Order: sequence, then C-alpha cells, then structure tokens
Amino acid sequence: RAAMVFQHFGLLPHRTVLDNVAYGLEIQGLSKAERRAKAAELVEKVGLAGLEDRRPSQLSGGQQQRVGLARALAVDPSVLLFDEPFSALDPLIRREMQDEVVRLHREEGRTMVFITHDLSEALRLGTRIALMRDGGIVQLGTPEEIVGSPADDYVREFVRDVPREQVLTVATAMRPALAGESERGPAVRPDATVYEAIEAVSRSGDPAARVMDAGRLVGVVDQACLLDVVAGTTDPGTVTAPDAPDGPREVTV
Repeated sequence: RAAMVFQHFGLLPHRTVLDNVAYGLEIQGLSKAERRAKAAELVEKVGLAGLEDRRPSQLSGGQQQRVGLARALAVDPSVLLFDEPFSALDPLIRREMQDEVVRLHREEGRTMVFITHDLSEALRLGTRIALMRDGGIVQLGTPEEIVGSPADDYVREFVRDVPREQVLTVATAMRPALAGESERGPAVRPDATVYEAIEAVSRSGDPAARVMDAGRLVGVVDQACLLDVVAGTTDPGTVTAPDAPDGPREVTV
C-alpha cells in the first residue's frame, strides 16, 4: 500500500488541518472518533500541535506540506511516494522539511521514494539513487557510488559541481596505517564524510586521523588522502600507503 505527498500540497481548502489529515481514514470507513484521534497523533508528530483547527489558507507553505505528510502517514502506507514535494518552498523551509523527512524515516523505517530534479536533495535524502536520462536509468547506486564512480560522461557531468568531500566517506579515502600511526591523531568512523575528517584533522593539528571501527583501527586518513578526494585525483576505494616498509600496498574498500 502506498501514499503520496504532492508538490502543491493538494489540501482540501474547506477542511481544517485535522480533517485534512483524517481524510484518508474517512475514505477507509473509520469512525469519526477513531480517525480524529489518529489524525491528532500525526499532527503532533509532524510538529503542528495547536494548529488542528486552522484551514490551509491560514498556514505557511511549509506547514501545508507538513499537513500533506501527516495525511499520507495516516493510512499507514508501506511506501511513501514524494513527487517533488519541496520544490515550491523557500530554501530554509525546504531544508527544514528535508530534516523532518530524515527524522521520520529514522523513526518509522518506511520505504520512501522521491522524485526530484535537485541533485543535492537526492544526495542528502537518498540511500539509493536512480539517475535517469531520456526515460531510462543510466546509473543506480548509493550517493557515494554516483559521485565517486560515475557510470558515464553524462553522470560525470551531472555530478561535476558536487562537493565530493561532503558525499564520499572516510572508508573510500583511508589507507593502511604505518608504524607509529596507530596511537596518535583524532579518531573518525569509516562512515564519516571526508569533510568531517578534514575538520577533525584541522582541529587537532595532527597530520592524520585514525579510522576506528568498533574500537579497532582499520586505517588512516592523512592530508594527502583527503586532498585527493577533494580534487578527484584518486579513484574512491583504492588508496596506497606511502613509504610502507614492504613497498606500496593497495587497499580496495
């Protein structure tokens, strides 16, 4: 079962916030008491408590989209479809709504499918991205795969201006630790972004950060590794340890 969150809200202007949220439940045949109780719960969940009796014309764009989101959640769908839901919102409200969707996904674990022309939105919200051209999928992968390993020149051009350090993770940039590197430097997670590692190294003043996974050292990222990611001069996932005792070692992540 699926529900949709529309680009232009699709609210019924003569209904209150509460009654808009309850509309799908009314169609399903729930009693008035049941659907209003469920709707009130969802109004609170999306941050609109106290606005239950307002009509859409009395709400901001962001508030109207929250009503649309609550209405979609009310029918307990397995899949939520978002049709460019935030394109009509100003940048600050848009980011707030993106944060709200991330929070709800984390809390509820529902499958969410976004349609968007905004690559930065796709990279921020998506765990898997399908990049399309002329009605066909040209690449399907994680944000890291899309940015770090473009499938063709079209994808490469599409992601050219994306700040790589904000998408690629430490796991793609790290190298094996050399002697003496296991005991100094800030610790970062393998799934931390390269940007977070740059901040950690910059704050600490150390030449490198230790990559720690469940208390175990799994690698190191130094300034050269981090700059390679920013500049795009190294293929993600393949790094070489400099001056290793037994010669260079290549590690594929």
